Amino acid sequence: MTEVLESVPFLDLVSVNGVHQHDYEIAWKTVLQHQCFVGGPEVEEFETSFADYCDVTSCVGVANGTDALELILAGLGIGPGDEVIVPANTFIATAEAVCAVGAHPRFVDVLSDTLLIDPDAVAAAVTPDTAAVIAVHLFGQMADLDALIPVAKRHGLAVIEDASQAHGAQLRGRRAGSVGAAAAFSFYPGKNLGALGDGGAVVTRDVDLAARIRGRANHGRAAVDRQRHDQRGCNSRLDTLQAAMLTRKLVGLDSANCARRRAMERYRRQLPTWCQPVTTLPDGESVHHLAVVQVEDREAVTAELTRAGIGWGVHYPIPCHLQPAYQDFIESLPIAENAAKRILSLPIYPTITDSQIDRVCEALRGCRLE
Repeated sequence: MTEVLESVPFLDLVSVNGVHQHDYEIAWKTVLQHQCFVGGPEVEEFETSFADYCDVTSCVGVANGTDALELILAGLGIGPGDEVIVPANTFIATAEAVCAVGAHPRFVDVLSDTLLIDPDAVAAAVTPDTAAVIAVHLFGQMADLDALIPVAKRHGLAVIEDASQAHGAQLRGRRAGSVGAAAAFSFYPGKNLGALGDGGAVVTRDVDLAARIRGRANHGRAAVDRQRHDQRGCNSRLDTLQAAMLTRKLVGLDSANCARRRAMERYRRQLPTWCQPVTTLPDGESVHHLAVVQVEDREAVTAELTRAGIGWGVHYPIPCHLQPAYQDFIESLPIAENAAKRILSLPIYPTITDSQIDRVCEALRGCRLE
């Protein structure tokens, strides 16, 4: 009889959210009772809890992570005529937010070991028009802000954290979101702290900036008179039900992140030598939103994973500066371009089992690329 091997999904939201099902049902019933679906008390409860978690004073719930970035840029007064430095290796939303406020993204290369923004490349890219730099905490790991902030201070740049993949990550004892002028988080369902739909947040220690962002995200309304609109705003609010779910999920976030770290360590012990995980900073604590490795023949490797019933992804196959929509910003950024051909994301989530990780590693060893 032929042995039926266990398939391994790239992401298993059924099991991830199944852990919280009882709490979700209570949250839903509570919101259904008071019927305040926008701006209900659960929104403030989540904002307070998440601000505390990130070690900041203010959190503003918004509709998604892209809006969070755009609102931060607008709140800092960044717009037409300004340049914002962005790593080429990131999800397109980082650059998209810069363009949305009328600013110009200046793409820079990344470090070859972590694939995070290169502080030296940032220093070399600064022009008289540069107003800010977005440090993307990619794959679950914080960028080295201790190296980046001196560069920013020297040139008078705002440092914005894109922490959409780094809920709970730490570097040298500081949480993602607590270091820059402000940070953007996404609560897209697949994130470490994922909602049951779209959602996002801005966190900051600048209470005035938080107030400007809160007003702008709520149609530009004044804090004391909802009929008065002090600024040209938009509609970007975290809805009550998502906030209620996120509050309950936040309680278990650190535990879930620990499970991701254990999973990544098991990968490291078993991966074939030709399959190299992205470097994790020794004084940091990654939350491994993604399990990213580099391989030489990605087409052959992914074909074998698919044949074995194992899910996989690529984050990201086309660097931002080479995307068709951004062709007017093209520069040569060789590290990001080379990495884009080699990176591969393996299955990882808090509920992944040891046997599933073993199956992935077994399939990789079967590629015989050593």
